[in-house]
This record gives sequence, structure tokens and C-alpha cells, in this order.
Amino acid sequence: MKNVVKKENAVSRQFLGVDFVVLSTGKDTMVAKMLYKATDFVPFHKHPNEQSGYVISGKYKLKFGGEEYLLSEGDTYSILADVEHSIEIIEAGEVVDVFSPIRQDYV
Repeated sequence: MKNVVKKENAVSRQFLGVDFVVLSTGKDTMVAKMLYKATDFVPFHKHPNEQSGYVISGKYKLKFGGEEYLLSEGDTYSILADVEHSIEIIEAGEVVDVFSPIRQDYV
């Protein structure tokens, strides 16, 4: 567990070509900041983690549950575990994601 992580100690990672930093992790949750580039695209995928996010900056097209959502600064979302979803980056930016349980493929 890393209950408090100073920004200079955040761990940089990459998944599906997307850069992100792992922030704090608890017993059952983790926080990550996604650093989306305009050239990134996250294809349909699913994972056993519930995912909730907050858009800091940028513009995105999020798809799940047969719906399509245009997201921008200040918007939030929650995706249940094992639900297929994808995200298209319309404009580069940052998103904070919270996962429960912790994504083992991110640590």
C-alpha cells in the first residue's frame, strides 16, 4: 500500500500505448492519472475492476453499454467491472481513474 504519494514519486507506466502514473493505492482501490496523447486509442476491453474517472482536461469519446459519451473537463464516469469499454481521444489531456480492486496489471 502507498497511502500517500508525492507527485515526484508517482510511478510512470504504459498500458496499450497510453502513458499514465500510478498514484496512491490502498487495500482495495488505486488511483491513476492517465496522460492521453492525441494519437492514443484504447480499443474495447474489459477488466474485473470497477472504474470511475474524472476528466481534468482534454476531450474523449467513451463507449460502453451500447452508448457513446462525449466527455470534457469536469465530466465523470463509472464503469462496472467486466463491462467492455473503449475510449477515443479527441483532444489530448489528463484523466484521473480510480479502480477497485487494484489493477494488478498496472502495478
